[in-house]
Amino acid sequence: MSDHNHDHAHGDACGCGHDHDHEHEHEEFVLTLTDEEGKDVEMVLVETFDVGEKLYALLLERNNPGADGIILRMEEENEEMVLYNIEDEAEWKQVEEAYNELVQSQE
Repeated sequence: MSDHNHDHAHGDACGCGHDHDHEHEHEEFVLTLTDEEGKDVEMVLVETFDVGEKLYALLLERNNPGADGIILRMEEENEEMVLYNIEDEAEWKQVEEAYNELVQSQE
């Protein structure tokens, strides 16, 4: 069995003098997606929200935060989170409404 406790290269004992546990307010969750042109785009998970029994994630381009974000459905499979495009129009309408409510409640 392998030890999965140390998944970052800069650990407590790296000797660089920084306390890495408190360097960031929140851990950035970065995903690489492939766009229509086959280019890899780094996306940052900005927030997640529930619609009914399902969980959705809002992702923004890491190097272009002004671009439109994308919303994907998150599902847990074999203890890993997997992201899916929303292809059902009725589902998309529900998600869009829920997201707009979320945005209004934060303003």
